[in-house]
Amino acid sequence: MAYLKNRAINFLNLHYALHALVMNGAGVFWAVYLLKAGVPTPAVFGSLALLLAARFVFRPTILLLAPRFGLRTLVAFGTVFSALQYLVLAEVHGVDLMLLLLCIVGAIGDTFYWTCYHAYFAALGDIEHRAKQISAREAAGSFSAIVGPLIGGWTLMTLGPHAAFGAAAVVQVLCALPFLGTPDVKVKRTVEGGFSSAIPGVLLFAADGWIAAGYVFAWQIALFLTLGENFSAFGGVLALAAVVGAVAGLFLGKHIDAGRGLRAVWLTFGSLAAVTILRAISTHDVAMAVVANALGALAVCLYMPTVMTPVYNLAKRSPCPLRFHVATEGGWDIGGASGCLAVAALPALGAPPSFAILLSLLGAGLSLYLLRRYYSGAGIVAGRVIAESEPEPNLLQA
Repeated sequence: MAYLKNRAINFLNLHYALHALVMNGAGVFWAVYLLKAGVPTPAVFGSLALLLAARFVFRPTILLLAPRFGLRTLVAFGTVFSALQYLVLAEVHGVDLMLLLLCIVGAIGDTFYWTCYHAYFAALGDIEHRAKQISAREAAGSFSAIVGPLIGGWTLMTLGPHAAFGAAAVVQVLCALPFLGTPDVKVKRTVEGGFSSAIPGVLLFAADGWIAAGYVFAWQIALFLTLGENFSAFGGVLALAAVVGAVAGLFLGKHIDAGRGLRAVWLTFGSLAAVTILRAISTHDVAMAVVANALGALAVCLYMPTVMTPVYNLAKRSPCPLRFHVATEGGWDIGGASGCLAVAALPALGAPPSFAILLSLLGAGLSLYLLRRYYSGAGIVAGRVIAESEPEPNLLQA
């Protein structure tokens, strides 16, 4: 398998598997733990919006530091610093100063980690194997997605938040070790057109952030409430969904790299829309909610390579992958923060909880429109990936 011959990507995927263990063992409990700790639902979404807005403010710092330290150092810093948010999370009790500190610490860690990680993956990956490498990454994290929620839920129920989130912080620090086997990627101090080339990615990530507000965050809280606010049950249902996602495995990445991306787009967003509607109508039925959550994992397996393949390829062809992802992550923050604020405002408007989940369909519609243009000819021509030397047409061109 040619796409596994990239040693740097293999180390990055090892890192991602460890990082996924933390995200699925502690990160997935972030919002529902706040709810359990006495933070009202609108305030939970307000906190998420504040965190995302703070990320937008902190992100320019990366451009000041990257030319001096390089991408590998900054993504390692983001990895280690992100551990602090789990220590703070255990200390939150209602709407207090610790909640504010959590938003600030989480924003700094997430800003450095996700911006630099995406740029690093884009720079080190191979365009002709991009979707398979993304699918391999998701497969590498699938085991973590299965065991992580089980361990996290059990630890929260039996040992408490300090033990659960403290262990997550330790593993998060260890996630930085695989970077010892990856090369550095230098960043120039000035680059012409570094941000203007990112407009297509900004729009895609803004849509993705809006989708996450309803499809991920609102659904997690709805599922937690449906399961009687039980951490172990919540973790078990997430683990079951991860098993379904693992079965989907590496299929779609090969499908996209073979030039059948447009077909994948319709399959992905048809599945996403169906699961979104199912989730919205299952918030008061435990069995239906479990099924909806499991099917959601399958939709994510389709969604990630379909969306991230053009984003990473556009980033690699851009004048500067880091500046490209500084811009696109800013788009995600705008989409995610506005989506979370919209969800937070719904109770005051008298809207039912299911409407918060359905809001994600607006972002899905924009993503569908953009990706159809990419896969119908903007990024793949005549069933093949455009060569590195060929120009990349704008995602938005007619």
